[in-house]
Amino acid sequence: MKKLKLVLLDRDGVINFDSPDYILSPDQWQPIPGSLEAIALLKDAGLFVAICSNQSGLGRGMMSQDMFEAIQNKMVAATQTAGGSFDVISYCPHNPEAGCDCRKPKAGLLLQVLRELGVNPDEAVMVGDSLRDVQAAIAAGVSAVLVSSGYGDAQSIWQKAQALQPGIKMYDNLASYVETLLLKNFGEGA
Repeated sequence: MKKLKLVLLDRDGVINFDSPDYILSPDQWQPIPGSLEAIALLKDAGLFVAICSNQSGLGRGMMSQDMFEAIQNKMVAATQTAGGSFDVISYCPHNPEAGCDCRKPKAGLLLQVLRELGVNPDEAVMVGDSLRDVQAAIAAGVSAVLVSSGYGDAQSIWQKAQALQPGIKMYDNLASYVETLLLKNFGEGA
């Protein structure tokens, strides 16, 4: 990997707690402890931070666009309060049967962000909590790391991801990944 310029984040399970029943209102959106501060640290280190998230609750008719935007607004405001921000928020609103190119595990969302920010795939990393996050990263030519803060079976996901990207690392959450990343790349003064 060249010098890291961009950290791509899945939303549910990485930034906020996930639910098998979807996050359908601002009240249900609750940040994982340390995630918003971790985003602020990434920005302080001079990195681009972007979200690449499947949001099929929209395509399934489970929430309106207005409700989705209210959730996004809560997330952005909470992140700004913690000192962070997002350079791009990219999401797939389609249901799994739509056959779109933007729904992970396809690479569309990631490629869109790379183009928009002028970043090469080997200058980016995808942080996700699911196998489809890893598959999308590989399809886009981006390295991936996993966090175990999502609601799935993290150990099983990690084992399957090993077959796709041998040596893939798994961290407890976004904060632990960012701490490791910044110490490795920027020293203790980061």
